[in-house]
Amino acid sequence: MFYNFIQKFHAGWAYLALLLLVVAVINAAVGMISKKDFTPKDRKIALFGLIATHIQLVVGLILYFVSPWGKAALASMSDPSSRLTALEHPLVNIIAIVLITIGWSKHKKATTNEAKFKCIALFYGLGLIFILSRIPWHLWL
Repeated sequence: MFYNFIQKFHAGWAYLALLLLVVAVINAAVGMISKKDFTPKDRKIALFGLIATHIQLVVGLILYFVSPWGKAALASMSDPSSRLTALEHPLVNIIAIVLITIGWSKHKKATTNEAKFKCIALFYGLGLIFILSRIPWHLWL
């Protein structure tokens, strides 16, 4: 019962987390290109993307440790599908969320509007690419 709830929450929350991350990247890219001021609204958009991805990470880690697939998948690394769900997906997504967190931290230290937008666009964008590269699409769609 708990495993099914966590699995469905992780799958459902992923849509929201990806949407907020895409919005944050687009907002930062538009802000950087148009050379607009970095406003509290821009900060909140980036913060919501950061929070959503961190919640997804925590739920994903819980899922990883309560999943019946975990131990069996780790034993069969030669199977690409098992390797994706047991190793590549969690590892690459942790790296992606670290990049997003670095982008958030660097934007706070930036002194110009352009630098703030650039930090968010670059690091959140890289995180988004990493996340999209390791989604187990065959299980998700």
